[in-house]
Amino acid sequence: MTESQRPSGEYPMYPSYGNGDAAYPPPPAYQPAQPVVTGPGTAVWPGNGGHGGGGYGDFGHGLPQPAPQPSGRRARRAGRPVALLAAVAVAAAVVGGITATAIGQFTDGGSGSSAGGTVSGTTVSQSSAGTVAGVAQAVSPTIVEIGASSTAGESTGSGVIITSDGEIVTNNHVVAGASSIKVTLSTGRTYTAKVLGTDADKDLALIKLEGASGLKTATLGDSSAVRVGDQVVAIGSPEGLTGTVTSGIVSALNRDVTVAKEGDSGQDQGQGQQGGGDWPFQFGGQQFNGDTGDSTTTYKALQTDASLNPGNSGGALINMNGEIIGINSAMYSASSSSESGSAGAGSVGLGFAIPVNTLKADLDTLRAGDGS
Repeated sequence: MTESQRPSGEYPMYPSYGNGDAAYPPPPAYQPAQPVVTGPGTAVWPGNGGHGGGGYGDFGHGLPQPAPQPSGRRARRAGRPVALLAAVAVAAAVVGGITATAIGQFTDGGSGSSAGGTVSGTTVSQSSAGTVAGVAQAVSPTIVEIGASSTAGESTGSGVIITSDGEIVTNNHVVAGASSIKVTLSTGRTYTAKVLGTDADKDLALIKLEGASGLKTATLGDSSAVRVGDQVVAIGSPEGLTGTVTSGIVSALNRDVTVAKEGDSGQDQGQGQQGGGDWPFQFGGQQFNGDTGDSTTTYKALQTDASLNPGNSGGALINMNGEIIGINSAMYSASSSSESGSAGAGSVGLGFAIPVNTLKADLDTLRAGDGS
């Protein structure tokens, strides 16, 4: 191996092709098709003779020079496809993982994982969102059956649990004049309840279970967001059939419904199982389901075609997110219960509910016991 004797800087040093530094390779038998890269900023084309010691002519002066390449160029080039494939594989794995997670969340069939399972409250599980079955499963534990006894007899209605210690919303006409109130949970457990407050003008009442704690509570929604055609679910205890679920749509908004306004007279105007009229109300200038009496109140109601029957009063009208949007309060029936009893009344797809925003605005008054 021979070192160049030319002064330093006169000619560039060639990379080593064997052992040692700056050794000249033997001249090829033909002119190479590509320039030989010798170092940063310099390219030399092979010649047919010329300068001693190497047989290479320096034809690179004054010509544009290609960008310098490291001696490991080929190795790195060979490695790029592998690196690219690895990057693509990682990206695909990430996207695939996200997709699988999303699919799992919407198709979980109740495996008990946190992604598809029902959480506390009335949140509908992701795998059942938008279904009647999902809403019923989530909300049913918050709906109760109310049995009210008075001097006029007994009545059965429904209610909605709104606090874990047993505050329950129902209709005023379910508990008005009651001397004792028994409440049955969806589990079958029974409590005694007392009235905290009533508002006869809005046909609302708030009762409280004695000795209750840790109860599952309903989520109160926003009735101002309800639109005609929205799907809804109704849950209650029609004719004492606890936990009955029906479904339909919101048929109309802001219907003027007139119901009996009851105080402490002891007259039972609830969903009479034994004595008294069932669910009397007036709508459109006509009177339905018995005599409303001399004292009445009118409120704006949500109309639904979800089947409601005597015993649904005070129960929940629910949207497909599992939120309470109304308290069921009245129904239309062509038969008058004052003549034929409760067996003569039945749902024909015209039910009415007090908007939940009316309830939310009245809660403080009911808790204070200041209602009329």
